[in-house]
Amino acid sequence: MQIRIRQSGQVMYEGEFRAYTKANGGPSWETTTTEILDNLGADVVFEGPQATGGTVYQYSQAAGVEQIDGKWYTKYVLGPVFADTTVDGVTTTAAEHEAAYKAIKDAEQASAVRQSRGEKLSECDWTQVADAPVDKAVWATYRQALRDITTQDGFPWDIVWPDTP
Repeated sequence: MQIRIRQSGQVMYEGEFRAYTKANGGPSWETTTTEILDNLGADVVFEGPQATGGTVYQYSQAAGVEQIDGKWYTKYVLGPVFADTTVDGVTTTAAEHEAAYKAIKDAEQASAVRQSRGEKLSECDWTQVADAPVDKAVWATYRQALRDITTQDGFPWDIVWPDTP
C-alpha cells in the first residue's frame, strides 16, 4: 500500500511511512487503518486505472498520484516518455532517443518471431525425410511460408502465421 503525507505531498510505501513516522517522534501501530492515517495526516493511495491504447512501443507507467473525488490514486500514462539530454556537450533529442528505443524493441520482437519460426520448422523436420508418410509438397510449401515470415509487410509486429497442414 502507498500512503501520501498531506503536508508535504510525499508518497511512500507503508513500511517507509512507519519508519518515517517513528523517526519523527510519532506512534507505532499494529494495523494500518484509514482512521490511523487520518490522525497522522496521511491518506491511502489507491491503485488508479492503467493507461490504455498507444502503440506496440508503449506501455502503462506510473506518473505520480492524482486526487479524484477526494481520494488519491496512482496516475498512469503511456510511456516511455523521452526528453532531450546533453552529455559532455553532446545533445541527443527526444526524437533520437525514441528512434533508438524503437530500433531496440523492433530487434527484440524480430528475434522472438525468428525463434518461434525456428521452433515451428524444427517441429516438422520429420516431414522432409524420405520415408515420411505425408504429402511432401504441402509440407514444403508450409515450411517455405514459415521462412518467408520476415518478408511480410507487418514484420516483426504483425505476423500472419501459415496454417499447419
